[in-house]
Amino acid sequence: MEKVYVLDTNVLLHDPIAINAFHEHRVVIPMTVLEELDHIKDRRDKDVSREARIAINAIDKILFNASPKAIQEGVPIPSALGGEETGTLAIFPDQLIDHNVPAPYLDGSQHQANDNRIINVALNLQVKNPNAYVCLVTKDINMRLKAKGSGLENVEDYRKDRVLEDIQYMAKGYEHLPGSFWSQVDKVDTLRDGGQTLHVLNREVLPKVHINEFLYDDSGFVSMVRSVDEEKLELLDLSRDQLMNQRMWGLSPRNFEQAMAFFLISRPHIDMTVLTGPAGSGKTLIALAYGLHAILEEKRFDKMIVARSTPPIAEDIGFLPGTEEEKMAPWLAAFEDNLEVLHGTDESPYSSIEYVKDKANIQFKSLNFMRGRSFNNAYIVIDEAQGLTQFQLKSIITRVGVNSKIVVLGNLAQIDNQYISPLTSGLTYLVEKSKNFEHAGVMHVNGIERSRLAAFAEENL
Repeated sequence: MEKVYVLDTNVLLHDPIAINAFHEHRVVIPMTVLEELDHIKDRRDKDVSREARIAINAIDKILFNASPKAIQEGVPIPSALGGEETGTLAIFPDQLIDHNVPAPYLDGSQHQANDNRIINVALNLQVKNPNAYVCLVTKDINMRLKAKGSGLENVEDYRKDRVLEDIQYMAKGYEHLPGSFWSQVDKVDTLRDGGQTLHVLNREVLPKVHINEFLYDDSGFVSMVRSVDEEKLELLDLSRDQLMNQRMWGLSPRNFEQAMAFFLISRPHIDMTVLTGPAGSGKTLIALAYGLHAILEEKRFDKMIVARSTPPIAEDIGFLPGTEEEKMAPWLAAFEDNLEVLHGTDESPYSSIEYVKDKANIQFKSLNFMRGRSFNNAYIVIDEAQGLTQFQLKSIITRVGVNSKIVVLGNLAQIDNQYISPLTSGLTYLVEKSKNFEHAGVMHVNGIERSRLAAFAEENL
């Protein structure tokens, strides 16, 4: 059966190269979508305008040499793997459709009118291609409901960016082994490597573990997967007491997950650490404490760069006086709060905080202004990453230069982007794609350490 996919604007903003994701099938872009992209590409919101321009360029790359008739009928989409043709891409001139039918589509705002025009394109194609599978692809839940209610047989969310079917299966960075682990192992080779104890096992014992993952059982055994291949598994033996007694910049772990996060973030061979978990679990505090420790005590990095995405209003304050740090202060207040926690007991907390910020060369940045730069000898913290798309996170991580480390923080329960869910968040994608990379580590920091009220709110409200 021929398959025809009509793409909504938000799909191309979410994934600017989404036109390559439909294999051998036909992709149709309504003229209204091009008009919306044209309007969005000049917005002050640099994130979304940049992705609109990329989407327009991707479309132009395929259609630039085609005739008007070919563009309406469909132009072959070149394969990214080497020239073979896959599906086709067509522009639908929806201004030629009689939008007076159905009549209710005449009501509503301009945005609603655009949605209705796009739905009309899919309905028109469904009528003209009764034997084909015609599907509207949109990330707008309400638009999917409207399309179904209008008689469109097939409506889908954009699923290419989903790396999991259920968020409960996302890697946590650790696994609890019930009972005694060693009672389930028939053969093991134990050896010493310097001051470390290593256990070499058959991969069949733990077939699903990934590198840099922690394992612990009920008898007190704790280890970290140091290497893994198709046949063997190498575990680094750890001590629970030593993990709990770690100390960085005056901070000690309050629970076992924090202890594992302490150990993971301080490993010199790990270039990227992803810390997930609920509000108040200590993610930001751990990232900040290690950064100060690594810069001021270990002298590993020259500076600390703290960044997060900002809402569109943050763009508008660019004309007002003040440094970039001063303009970013409202959105990075959490780091100021955590600096107060680390230095709150000092004789002069304010002076200590200002001294540390200057000595550690802490720079506050907006993600909108990080692209195109390279950061060498830097410790980089990306906060509130749950609201970023895969494309946005990739463009940030590719900025990490030589002798730098990046820590990505996020809470999937606090996504405020209307087109992103826990399953499609760039943070989820990053966790699943990087968990098997030997120079990356993942840790879900659980347990609310902020207050008993915060714990109640996280669980019950």
